[in-house]
Amino acid sequence: MHLLPHAHPAGLTRARLLRMAVGLSATAAMAGLPLAARAQATAPKATMNTRPIPSTKEPLPVIGCGTWVGFGHAPGSAEYQRLPGVLQALFDAGGTVLDSSPMYGRAEQTSGELLAASPARAKAFLATKVWTRGREAGIAQMEQSFAHLKTDRIDLMQVHNLVDWRTQLATLREWKASGRIRYIGITHYTASAFGEVEAVLRAEKLDFLQINYAIDDREVEKRVLPLAAERGVAVIVNQPFGGGGLLRGLRDKPLPGWAAEIGATSWAQVLLKFTLSHPAVTCVIPGTSRPEHMADNAKAGAGPVPDAAFWRRHSASVTG
Repeated sequence: MHLLPHAHPAGLTRARLLRMAVGLSATAAMAGLPLAARAQATAPKATMNTRPIPSTKEPLPVIGCGTWVGFGHAPGSAEYQRLPGVLQALFDAGGTVLDSSPMYGRAEQTSGELLAASPARAKAFLATKVWTRGREAGIAQMEQSFAHLKTDRIDLMQVHNLVDWRTQLATLREWKASGRIRYIGITHYTASAFGEVEAVLRAEKLDFLQINYAIDDREVEKRVLPLAAERGVAVIVNQPFGGGGLLRGLRDKPLPGWAAEIGATSWAQVLLKFTLSHPAVTCVIPGTSRPEHMADNAKAGAGPVPDAAFWRRHSASVTG
């Protein structure tokens, strides 16, 4: 059978023919790529894992972003100009948690400016802290945080380093009841405070604990993480790179072959997957001011999470 010029089978319109031609061209171009490149180009985008916040079962993406040092830059600086890309990389990967503090210079203010200009602002799970003594001073500081962050509601307010925690937690409970904040918690970053952290976890009903934990800083595994799990408290991990020194020391070291078993393509991902291996951990917040580092960190939130037996075999090759 021969078709007349410009005639098409039923349903085969000119637009459809054009789409078919484009598809065939793309297929031909793909065929010219190496096999690995073709697999990468056609593979579905990895989705960041989530874990439930114990007090509500709300799912929280497992990799967030800390703002200490990295977000302390002023507008006009080269560092500041990179920061919108950090937020974009976080949100593009499925992350939501952005953690700050009035202790971090202008990090809260920077975060508020960047989020106000971001079309993805609604995706942010915004966490910050109160870090002062006295009820009125605490209220004034938190009101300033709301202003800096340009928001009328904060997802998580934490008592930073347990400073005057009894006084500040009382205010946090009032503000949670009124809807100004969604979750409350406490933080610390040093093993010398773990005894007090444990006492507060036992004495108070909290939603979150933020604490230091890394493959070379494992004291928290002994009692704090098990207690948080027992008390139904979500755990945010700070300093997953051992304060930065551990990661810097690994940069020139070849990535071991076993990293591929856990889907890690960088040392940062290896270290983040270690922290996520503990079942009590809900989210990890590595800090950065570089979009490419945020994108790399976020990849640790997808794919397999190794178990304790895996790390018993391999942790010495990281810390040794």
